[in-house]
This record gives sequence, C-alpha cells and structure tokens, in this order.
Amino acid sequence: MKFSQPQADIYVPSGTEPAAALARTTHLCVAAHQDDIEIMAYHGIAECQQRDDRWFSGVVVTNGAGSPRAGPYAKISDEEMQAVRRREQRRAARLGGYSIQIQLSHPSVAVKRPGHADVSADLARIFAGCRPEVVYLHNPADKHDTHVAVFLRCLEAIRSLPKAERPPQVYGCEVWRDLDWLPESEKVALDVSARPRLAANLLTVFRSQVAGGKRYDLAALGRRAAHASFHMAHTTDATTALTFAMDLTILVKVDSLDVETHVRGMIRRFRDDVTARLKRYG
Repeated sequence: MKFSQPQADIYVPSGTEPAAALARTTHLCVAAHQDDIEIMAYHGIAECQQRDDRWFSGVVVTNGAGSPRAGPYAKISDEEMQAVRRREQRRAARLGGYSIQIQLSHPSVAVKRPGHADVSADLARIFAGCRPEVVYLHNPADKHDTHVAVFLRCLEAIRSLPKAERPPQVYGCEVWRDLDWLPESEKVALDVSARPRLAANLLTVFRSQVAGGKRYDLAALGRRAAHASFHMAHTTDATTALTFAMDLTILVKVDSLDVETHVRGMIRRFRDDVTARLKRYG
C-alpha cells in the first residue's frame, strides 16, 4: 500500500499485513484531521470493540499543520505539530483497536482542489481496497471548509467505483455544526453510550489540541449528552449519549443527484417544519 505523499503513515495496531487489515474493514471513517474520527465516528469504533467479525478503520486526509495551538504547544512549528498529531492518531488507533489507521498527509489546499490527482488516487485506492458495511464521512453542511472539501473528494472517489462495489450505508457526521436541526424523518440518531471511559480516553489522547487551546474532549462528550436529553421532547431518555448524522447513501447510489440540491432540500424541509409550527399555533 503506497500513497502519494512521502509523509503518509500506515499503522496496523495488530501487526496484520496492511492490505489485509484494510480489506477486513466493516466500518470505515474518512476524516479531515487527526481527532475528527474520534469525534464523529465513535459509533463505529464502539460497534467493533472486541469483535472478530467487525473491524473499524480510520483515514485522516490532511497533515494537520494548520491547527491552532497554545500553552505548551504555542511555539512549535508546523512540521513539529504534524509529527505530534501523527503520533496522537496512532495512539488513538491502538487504544480503539482499529484494524488500520491511514494518514494521507495532504495539505489542506490540495484537498480543496476538485479532482486533485494525488488526493483522488489515494482515496480511490482506499475505497477499492475494502468493502465496508458503513462509511462515516463529514456532512456536507459542516461549516469547516476542509471538512466539506474532504467529503466531496470522498464522494468523487466512491462514485468512481462500480456501483456494486460502493458502500451500502454512508453517514454524514457532525463535527463543526450540529445536526439537531435536521427534520426527525431525516435525522439518524446513533447511540454512542457504550464504553464511556473509552469514549473519553480517545478524545484526551489528542493532547496537542486539548492542552493546546481546544477542549474538544469536553465539547464532544457534552454534545452527545445534550443530544440524548433533547432528542425527544415527550419521552424519557433512551440513552445517555447520541450523535446525529445525515443518511447520505442516496448520493453514492445516484450519480446524477447533485449534492447542493440534496442539501438545499434538507434546509428547505427544516424551514417548512419551523414555519408550519408557527402557523399552527400563531
């Protein structure tokens, strides 16, 4: 398994041959940055814990050079930060028992360029090398530019596969914008209450972020707890932690479906839901 960037990193915690570790993947997350996986796809990580028939794998597309930093990391260079974040992502993969962790190490500017040959080739190689049952991607309504760009590059790569080889389930997950606004009929609620200690430890692994000025650990766990309580107004809580996702499977099944049109439809239905409630009681 060779990728386009010299700094690309392949890590298999179990020591299995990398191609075989990728091939056995049942749950795959492709994310923009180190620590995105642990925020957006904990559902898949938990689903595969201590199973020999389910395997979670993670892919980080960018090199993490531009992350904000403070405290003990305030003065380290971009090159040093990339090395720190690679090591942290490896530790998360080891702690979470991932089948394989791939870090492609592309600059964000390359990922934001539609059809970039190196990015496209790397992602196509990964999607062709496994047949996951579930794929976790960034959602196209995320407010982080690089997250949206990574989602679009992943969609291009999946659509390059024969339809019979495309994943049967694709979720668009929340990181930089919550998805509680989605109409209930379109919202996928993922129970992430299992193994709360593991959930917390996977986030605190990323010390360069947590101690460097961004408390993603508190924020992600707090959002999950809030979703669990605020999900349904007239029922008691069914779980202690939820994440929300968009079901994006239709976008990998129907190549002619435009992403912008699809997302605009969701936003329109949200608007209609709000205005209908106001009219009903106004």
